[in-house]
Amino acid sequence: MSRAAWHARIECGGAVSGAGFLVAPRTVLTCAHVVQGQEYGPLTVSFPNCRDLGGLAATVAVHGGWSGGWSDPGDLAVLELDREVPLSPARFAPPGAEQSGAHLVAYGFPEGYGEGVLAQYRAVSRTLIADEWLQLEAASAHGQPLAGGFSGAALALPDDLVVGMVAQASDETGVRIGRMLPTEVMARYWYDLGALVPAPETDTPAATERLHTLVRRAEAAGLDCRPDQLYRDAVGLLGPEPPTAGFASLRAAAAYVQWQVDDPEAVPGFADRLAELLEPRPEVLAPAASDWTPIVVELERSGEGQEQVTVRVSAYREGQRRPVATERLPRGDVRAYVQQRVDDAFGHLAQDAEALLTFVLPREWLNEPVAHWECGPEDSTPLGCAHPLVVTERSRHRSARLRHQLAGKWRSLEGSPGRAMLHRVDCGSPERPLSLRKRLREEDADLAGFGAPPAAAEDHFSVGLNLPVPVLLWPRTGCAGTGHADPCAGSAFLDALSPYVDGVPPTDLPRRIWQLREEAAADEDPDGHWARDVQLLWDDPRCYPEPPASLHTPVA
Repeated sequence: MSRAAWHARIECGGAVSGAGFLVAPRTVLTCAHVVQGQEYGPLTVSFPNCRDLGGLAATVAVHGGWSGGWSDPGDLAVLELDREVPLSPARFAPPGAEQSGAHLVAYGFPEGYGEGVLAQYRAVSRTLIADEWLQLEAASAHGQPLAGGFSGAALALPDDLVVGMVAQASDETGVRIGRMLPTEVMARYWYDLGALVPAPETDTPAATERLHTLVRRAEAAGLDCRPDQLYRDAVGLLGPEPPTAGFASLRAAAAYVQWQVDDPEAVPGFADRLAELLEPRPEVLAPAASDWTPIVVELERSGEGQEQVTVRVSAYREGQRRPVATERLPRGDVRAYVQQRVDDAFGHLAQDAEALLTFVLPREWLNEPVAHWECGPEDSTPLGCAHPLVVTERSRHRSARLRHQLAGKWRSLEGSPGRAMLHRVDCGSPERPLSLRKRLREEDADLAGFGAPPAAAEDHFSVGLNLPVPVLLWPRTGCAGTGHADPCAGSAFLDALSPYVDGVPPTDLPRRIWQLREEAAADEDPDGHWARDVQLLWDDPRCYPEPPASLHTPVA
């Protein structure tokens, strides 16, 4: 499959009307004038470099407001396909990259070229015509002109990074000029595009994503704010002056900060100020008594099959969650990605913070050996020996009901230090799950230890997860959990574990297990040490004060 299979052909009523390009699994960008004939027939999108997909029905999801004249602004349309396509979408270059002098390539569909044809152009200047378009001129006197059928085509650098879209093409024979909408202008009419376009070397994807997420939340909440003042708060008194006419909207101010201000602190500063207006921190969001500062790694299936995983990494500072990175990856690439992004997350913590690595995992992945993952390619130390590390289960972590109950249990534990005792669930236990539930509830269990991994005691383990038991411990390997009467590895594990955890304040257990992992790794026979594979599920909602919200954009 072509590396640029994202080039699209747009048809209205069975006739080719222009081009477009894929920016998300169901999202295609094109010109508004390309789809102006949709009322005369169905709108169909196809991908010439992936013919097996055939034609896909599409609808106009966003219209830029173009009113019909060639000099009218807003000539952009966002199309939604009737289903997702398994193609990698186009990627964008930072604004201004079209000025590098490199040729820009457009893939269009002029009459007689149903399969498409390429044209090479270059941008004349960075100066916008009527504050809307950049002028294009042909790269040579003999190449393909921008004839009809090129409208809506992406203009891409030689490395296939997109810098804009063909907006006006000439039908006159021999005329070799045209106009393009650069990406920063396109984003005026479709704000979500801003989250896909990197800022010019002064921003990070995580900071940009956070900015756009907060702007959408502010709009949804109807936040009453002054965009001009937000801008001034972000850039400071000595920062660049805003446009003379000011900002017509919060979106306009955010876009200006992202693309027009060179200060690398402007984007996070604008986002921080907006976050304060959205979420003034009440007293209940004070850090937990344990003073842990979490770095959170969330893993979940992406919806594209067992081997695709969405990874979200975030860090907390002053009780506020700060997104670090989000990526959808093949499962085999997750470990290396997490190593890099966890290292990045430490840069978001206060200097005196005591970090707690928290892996939020789907229930079926709770036994993943994340504590054994190496710190990095140049540091083979297991993460669980380098830092306190815990896991928690994704649906439990996001359940408002369980978070409420768990917060109550933790407050109760603080009032009774030393009360936490290990409640054993031996492997092969004949105890029925409902009986176990009754026992743990009546005994007000704070700490449950399992003698077998989750898959070997699935029903019993689910009881512990679905009750507000703050801490669960188990061996990742060992006894298979089948029925037996004799002592086994699981029983030996619980026997050895109990002296280490009984009476220890649960807030200190991540530190105690960290020390235990170090002890096991330093043993003369580390593979034979009873604690080599200890897994700790530790869930104090007070350490994660923000609601666990989605960190991805709708089009990412």
